[in-house]
Amino acid sequence: MVLTKSVSGCRCFRLPLFLLLISFTYSQSLAQTPAEFFKKNCASCHTIGGGRLTGPDLKDVSKRQSRDWLVKWLLDPEGVLKSGDPYAVKMQKESRGAVMTRAPGITGEMANALLDLIAAESKLEKSQFAGLQISNRPLLPEDIDEGRALFMGGKPLKNGAPACISCHTVNSMESIFGGGRLGPNLTRAYARLQGRKGLSSWLSAPPGLTMTPIFSKYPLDAEEILPLVAFLKKETEMDKPVQSTAMINFLLFGLGGAVLLLVLFDLIWNKRFRGVRKAMIEKTYEGFNS
Repeated sequence: MVLTKSVSGCRCFRLPLFLLLISFTYSQSLAQTPAEFFKKNCASCHTIGGGRLTGPDLKDVSKRQSRDWLVKWLLDPEGVLKSGDPYAVKMQKESRGAVMTRAPGITGEMANALLDLIAAESKLEKSQFAGLQISNRPLLPEDIDEGRALFMGGKPLKNGAPACISCHTVNSMESIFGGGRLGPNLTRAYARLQGRKGLSSWLSAPPGLTMTPIFSKYPLDAEEILPLVAFLKKETEMDKPVQSTAMINFLLFGLGGAVLLLVLFDLIWNKRFRGVRKAMIEKTYEGFNS
């Protein structure tokens, strides 16, 4: 904290920037309703009554664990996991190793409010957080082409959000077009989010401090999500571990070649060594005999 002098002559305290950011994040979380908080921070990985996404379906979650445990988990999921808690370890295995992170700005008050929300939504015939209903029809080449155009910005997103490539890239485009570095490489997003349903939910409500403010104002249209899923599915399928296999083969062939050369050198130099040694021994014996 820094003491500074104002224009009027009175002295006041100026908070460091990081404290101001923390204060802002905290005030923003207080301003959100539990439903808004859930949509921005939870809906990309969880549903309430819509089945598993990356994380488990949260319907009736209070019947699976005590409220105290659930609050502790919401406030520090990584800490609970590192403690070796058996239920947390089981959830991580079921999520294929994905680790839940602490939601930005969450407090004990918000954690309890979220649990109240989940309990209320669990009693409904269909929760508002049942998840995005995405078509199960086969993905077509036209879908892939449209998704590529949306990703690249060749076709603008209907609600005015920036093109994906402004923050992300994929391997097939990186060497030619580059792409954004603000967000992660999305080449394997389809696999990481466990397929069409998980990726669709992630696209409908992208989490994170950067994406949430943008896409809460300019959400993707439902008709844009399926083409983007088709495009990213294709990217995942093209990203085969060819390079690693080729590298292993190269090392094995190189090792085999080195062994073969050593054997050949041994055969050649061994004969030569014996020939030189034989002549030296014969001369030595001639000296003794004389």
